[in-house]
Amino acid sequence: MTDLKKTPLHDLHIELGGKMVGFAGWEMPVQYPAGIMAEHKQCREKAALFDVSHMGQVLLAGEGAAEGMERLCPQAFTTLKAGKARYCFFTDEEGGILDDLIVSNAGDQLYVVVNAALRDQDIPHMRAGLDGVEVTELHDRALLALQGPAAEGILAGLCGEVRALSFMETMLAQVDGVEVRVSRLGYTGEDGFEISVPAEQAEALARRLLAHEDCAPAGLGARDSLRLEAGLCLYGNDIDRTTSPVEAGLGWAIQKRRREEGGFPGAGRIRRELAEGPARRLVGVKPEGRAPARQGVEIHVDGAAVGAVTSGGFGPTVGGPVAMGYVAAEHAAPGTKVDLMIRGKANPAEVVALPFVAQNYKRG
Repeated sequence: MTDLKKTPLHDLHIELGGKMVGFAGWEMPVQYPAGIMAEHKQCREKAALFDVSHMGQVLLAGEGAAEGMERLCPQAFTTLKAGKARYCFFTDEEGGILDDLIVSNAGDQLYVVVNAALRDQDIPHMRAGLDGVEVTELHDRALLALQGPAAEGILAGLCGEVRALSFMETMLAQVDGVEVRVSRLGYTGEDGFEISVPAEQAEALARRLLAHEDCAPAGLGARDSLRLEAGLCLYGNDIDRTTSPVEAGLGWAIQKRRREEGGFPGAGRIRRELAEGPARRLVGVKPEGRAPARQGVEIHVDGAAVGAVTSGGFGPTVGGPVAMGYVAAEHAAPGTKVDLMIRGKANPAEVVALPFVAQNYKRG
């Protein structure tokens, strides 16, 4: 792993016993000695600290930033109020998803967080599509995700102002004399925060958070099982260039004005699917047995293939295997009985509504 990039918390991960793996070009902890199950439970019941510094952080400065992003995404940014964040995605001319991202109105600029594996695609995409807008990647900052029901109490002990934030809101704050950007959001289905901090102060902040009795470190393994239970899409598995936002159940993320006006890549297909429904849909699948269904497992009805699993594994909170996948629209209703073809054997399962575990965001 000598050619992998390291986050500012790399030495801390080693000190804490993190099992390091290569992920999207970075050396990252997949788990710590407590194990994925314990880290998952820690996040659901108390709070877990994830290093997500491999994600790309970008600032868009210039009067045309919001208008320009509306030419690249189906979301509304000109009406996004200061201090608010929005989940969105880049689409292509065929209506496929190039990447999903978070865009926040930081007052005089937009603050954007993109997926680690696609930062080398997304940043040139923004530079090419945003005329007159300064696109600056922040190479000197780390990103920490403090997630779980105890997250507010832990972070408020260092910065009381964060209690005022609701889900999908962001602010600049001072923690131990260091200016950080705190956003109330995450990728676990739990309440929590993502904290953008100067790289040189990242380890000190992580240690301060981990010193709290209700906080423990968690790695990529728990992050994946948590997001799967919460019904959150993973780019490259559940969404990609071959999937449309409507197929993926992400129509809610397209604001009314954009649905009506169009003017974004793939608008023809996306608006048509919003009106008429897509040919296939992303659904939750609950196997009846204990065997997990991984990505690529075919989904059958009456002996015929109707779709495939895109994400699957064991759900620690659910207490059994869970999966997501695409099926033909006529088989997408919750309660539909299906078979999962695992190693040539039909395993009974049922289509269920997402999420598997209720999302516990703090809404205003």
